[in-house]
Amino acid sequence: MDDVKAHAASFGPVAAQYQAARPSYPDALFDELERLSGRPLAGADVLDVGAGTGIATRLLAGRGARVVAVEPSGGMAAVLREVSPEVPVVKASGDELPFHDASVDFVTYAQAFHWTEPGRSIPEALRVLRPGGALAVWWNVKHYEVPWLAAQQERMIAALPTYHYYGGVNVRHRDLTEAGLEVRTARLRWERRIPVDRAIDDLTSRSYFAVLEPEQRAPVLAAERAALLAEFPDGQVVEPYLLDLFVAPKP
Repeated sequence: MDDVKAHAASFGPVAAQYQAARPSYPDALFDELERLSGRPLAGADVLDVGAGTGIATRLLAGRGARVVAVEPSGGMAAVLREVSPEVPVVKASGDELPFHDASVDFVTYAQAFHWTEPGRSIPEALRVLRPGGALAVWWNVKHYEVPWLAAQQERMIAALPTYHYYGGVNVRHRDLTEAGLEVRTARLRWERRIPVDRAIDDLTSRSYFAVLEPEQRAPVLAAERAALLAEFPDGQVVEPYLLDLFVAPKP
């Protein structure tokens, strides 16, 4: 298994941390998704691909969509089923969707499109979309221009040889344009306030940590906990995010 596949396969063992600590998405994201696609989520058939533990899946369903979660990792899918037993889950990847042609209104990727092969996943999305449907991909990315986050990123780069696999993943939206699709975009800014322990759990759920052995992770996480407590003495971390959304209607 090569390094990229190892990163992609690393989420199953950290699914519990992923569910507990990863950021959610603001309501405004789904307002923008409806605006850019020109259609409502209520009553729409949606494939949420790379659904993970269902963070976005549940929010899409909360907007009235009929959602099927598509997830290749057994560990992630198990947590999704435990947390949201009412959500249908199909074990598959976006590169080979086991669904009929023209059967859904949206194909969505929340924090997951960069794990696909776009030469396969884009044609698959277009195949299963109905006329007037849309492919939507989005990423939460920490706002690394904020000084404390810039310092954290520098520490990660220095400590983790695996870190480069994470940086810049959201440039993969260019694959949509290169496939000849019209891409509509929106950027949202939001933040969350979380305890330091949750911030550490969030780090452990990242692929660049998950691929490491415990003895490699432990000293880095201990140093990071100390750095966060020095920055946030009350133990509450304020994390600012940039949320980039890309919507490509089916031609």
